[in-house]
Amino acid sequence: MPLLDDFNAAVAASKQLPARPSNEDLLELYALFKQGTEGDVAGDKPMGFDFKAIAKYSAWESKRGLAKEKAMSDYIALVRRLQV
Repeated sequence: MPLLDDFNAAVAASKQLPARPSNEDLLELYALFKQGTEGDVAGDKPMGFDFKAIAKYSAWESKRGLAKEKAMSDYIALVRRLQV
């Protein structure tokens, strides 16, 4: 499956980007990865002072309803943009 192959290559490439992405881009990568691999967010939103977990959950939740294939395509495009 070409999309899955491209997605897996982008996942590997995301670990070797020339510069650390911004926090916003990191959250977008996380959300698109989770949506592309698992689908819609599940479980309860974290509470309290775990701000990192809350931000990650919220980012993933923002992708609710996005098709897995579209999430994978968007992830690939984002990684390519971050590589330059």
